Amino acid sequence: MRHMVNLNRFQSFISIVEMKSFTRAAAHLGLSKAMLSFNLKQLEAELGVSLLTRTTRRLALTQAGERFYADCVSVVRQAEAAIDDARSSHQTLSGTLRVTSTAEYGVRFVVPALATFAAEHRDLQVDFSASPQPADLIAQQFDLAIRLGSLSDSSYRAARVAQFQTVAVATPAYLARHPAVRVPEDLQAMDGIFHSRFEGALTWTADDGATFVTQHARRRIVADNASAMLAFVLADTGVAVLPDWLVADELRSGRLQRLLSGYRLPQQGTFAVFPNTPHVPAKVQRFIAHFREYVAAQPAADT
Repeated sequence: MRHMVNLNRFQSFISIVEMKSFTRAAAHLGLSKAMLSFNLKQLEAELGVSLLTRTTRRLALTQAGERFYADCVSVVRQAEAAIDDARSSHQTLSGTLRVTSTAEYGVRFVVPALATFAAEHRDLQVDFSASPQPADLIAQQFDLAIRLGSLSDSSYRAARVAQFQTVAVATPAYLARHPAVRVPEDLQAMDGIFHSRFEGALTWTADDGATFVTQHARRRIVADNASAMLAFVLADTGVAVLPDWLVADELRSGRLQRLLSGYRLPQQGTFAVFPNTPHVPAKVQRFIAHFREYVAAQPAADT
């Protein structure tokens, strides 16, 4: 019979790799450095390969260690998900729910939803991380990402939780210095404030169903997140296309004006994205349902 490898040693190995330090990994796992080192040595002995090289300055993965690390993370996740799934029918949620999203959407929607979810599940720890760039859920050990727009990574599973509109906005002061914007083509002469991942064309649909495509070569200002784009707009520097939920307060107060109210850009989606494993953890399933209900209960952006 083939000898079974202890999954706790898998977790020890994962923590050493991700923390890049025996000391930090031991503290993270609540183990002594001696026990952590023992776990690694036993794992290497059971596998018959060296996983890490150790110098006075750093830890480095061997070639075998690099291959094993990705598989190791996948095995541990699947084991945890299977255990969680088996327990979910009669036990409260426990462990840690790690969620990532953009800072803007996170503050507006994800964090408040996580707060109410944590209040309902007192044994569950919550870890939220904000980033303008999509996270690698497996390598960074996130249970869930809340992403906006369109999805391109097919290696994950995704569930749509909401939809929103994007709208063109500028300040009254900026608009007072420029010709009136009556049709989408007029935007091409304006100073544009763009997201760094914007690919260069916008498709507008008029109220009568006619469509127009605009190209925007004048990318004078570029930012990697929507909050910075909004700050540039409020500083009277140009026009930006931003989510309606982000600019709703500024439109109501008159600090911003919406352009081209007779035209619509394609509706955008909000997605819950999670690793494509055989067992989706109960904490992930329940939070997605909770988040969908939370977002649906929020007032619609009046733009």
